[in-house]
Formats: sequence, C-alpha cells, structure tokens
Amino acid sequence: MKSLIIASTREGAGKTSLSIGLTQAAGKRFGYIKPLGDRPVYRKKRLWDYDASVLWKLLQLAEEPETASLGFDHSKLRYMYDRRSVFEALRGKLEEIGNRHDVVLIESGRDLSSGASVFLDPLTISQETGHPVLIVAGGPEDAIADDLAFVNRFVGTEEARVAGVVINKVTHVEDFRKTHLPEIEKLGIEVLGIVPYYEELATRSVSLIADRLFARVLAGEAGLHRTIQAVVVGAMSVGAAMSEALIRAPGKLVITSGDRSDMILAGIDAGGTAGIVLTNNIVPPANVISRAAEAEIPLLLVPGDTYAVALQVERIEPLLTAEGDPRVKRLRDLFREHVDLERILRLS
Repeated sequence: MKSLIIASTREGAGKTSLSIGLTQAAGKRFGYIKPLGDRPVYRKKRLWDYDASVLWKLLQLAEEPETASLGFDHSKLRYMYDRRSVFEALRGKLEEIGNRHDVVLIESGRDLSSGASVFLDPLTISQETGHPVLIVAGGPEDAIADDLAFVNRFVGTEEARVAGVVINKVTHVEDFRKTHLPEIEKLGIEVLGIVPYYEELATRSVSLIADRLFARVLAGEAGLHRTIQAVVVGAMSVGAAMSEALIRAPGKLVITSGDRSDMILAGIDAGGTAGIVLTNNIVPPANVISRAAEAEIPLLLVPGDTYAVALQVERIEPLLTAEGDPRVKRLRDLFREHVDLERILRLS
C-alpha cells in the first residue's frame, strides 16, 4: 500500500493546502485520514475534523468524515490507547482505506511535535508504519531556512524517513531560489516544489465562519460560499456606520447584535455584504430575516457579545471549503505548475 505522511514545520504553513493541491492535481485515487483531529466541528450530534470533512467531500469518499480520526482529546486518547494499540488502530484504518485507493494521505497535526504525547506526531507515525514524511514549510523566508536546518540537524533516519519538502507561500520566488535554496540543498533535503504566495488563498469564506463559530444559519444559505474581504463591527449608530467607507466595502462581514435591526438592514442595503453575524443569540424580526433571504445574505446566529465574537472571527484561520470554493482550482493549478508531482508520488 502506498501512503504519504503530510507534516508541517509550524502552524499555518499550509499542510491541508498541500493535501488538497496534491489530490486535485496528481490524477490518482487518493484516500485520506487525519489520526489526530485538531479542528473539531460538531454538527447534528456528530464530531469530525474540519480538514477531514473538506478532503472527504473533495475526494468523494464513501466513508463518514468522523471515521478519519482516532480522536481529538489527548487525555481520552491516552486513556484508550498505548503505543502498540494506537498503531494497531491506525494500521487498521490504513488497510481498510488503502485497499480502495492508489495512495493514502496521512495528515498530521499542526506542527512536527503535535500529537507526540499520544504517539501521533508525524515522526513517530513514520517510525511505526515505515511510510515517508512529506514536509510543507511556510512562513517568513528566513524562518523556512531555520526550520529546515533544524529538521536536518535533529531528525535522523532512525527517527523518521523524511522524503522531501514543499516550500509554500513564498512571496518572492526568484529571490528565494537565489538566496535560500542553495543553503537548503546543501542540507541534503530534497526540495520538491516552491509554491508562490497568492493573497486570494488567505481569504475566509462565510461557511467557514459559520462552522468555526458553530453558528445557526437563519437565512441566506445560498451565499455561504462568499469570501470575506473585510470585517465591520456594527456597534455604533447607523448614521456613524454609513459614514464609514468600510460599510460599503465589497465582501464585508458585518458583526452586530441580533436586536440591531437598523444595522442589519443597513448591511443588507449597503450592497457587497458577504454575511452578517448576529450576536447575543437574539433572533431579529421576521421581516429582517426575509430581507436577508431575498438578498441571499447569510444571517449567522451565535451566542456571545459583539466584541467577543469579533475577536473569535479575527482568530479564525483562512481555511478552504469544499462547496464551490474557487481557491481549490487555484491550488490545483499552482501545484501542477510549481510542484514535482511525479517525484512525490514515487516517494509514497
């Protein structure tokens, strides 16, 4: 069975983007598991990992997305498994999925150490299964060089089989090739691709905000695919809000209390609104909900006060979605152009 462990040097490097880009560009039948779930989504009394649910839909896998992970909570995993039993369970998943696919991707946690206390970090998984680790490195260019030097210095062949690295989100590709690539190649790490940074890949969708806030969608489901370019906190008067240029900005997400019908309607009428988050668990009047439905502007109902919710939204990473997300095609095209897909598939 062919399998590849997808790992990243640090949080936000683009591990899930690598998984999506690879599966969409390589023209193979991919299976996917994420042994340690770290982005839980709870819907209809079911718990699954957000990344797993996106890959599940994109790959049109028959299994339910909650079966992609062994668990989420470290203390529960420590209670359920020791090192031997956790890999018995993991091998069972790999065998079941591997029989139906050409390659199985094993996506690890947010960085190289994530999951180490429950034996589900990428290096231990590689030790136990014999499958190679493909590392994605992203961030400031000097940090990428530091991360890869650290991996080379402290991760020996007895710890894991590091097959190579894809360098992601590089702002100036040619400068990186001239300045940093020779140093990285001297380390003996195989560079399998350098993917440029695209600002559109850093945007967030309304459906992502709904998932991460566990929001109830009151209206406008058809607009959940929209991307967010700006966030407006509607705590001021409507007159003050309308005098701000941001309220008329395209792709804005408005965050306001559910009893602020004036602000909700202003957001709808201003045009270009991607969605409206209603705080304090207050449902607006039926006529307001009807206006949002007609305009196909999602109304997302959440508990918590306006400023607390605004802080939550600010912290949400720009993750991809499976339904109609144009960034998936962009990732596919980027990987076809900038990554050596044939070499990666030979490594698995």
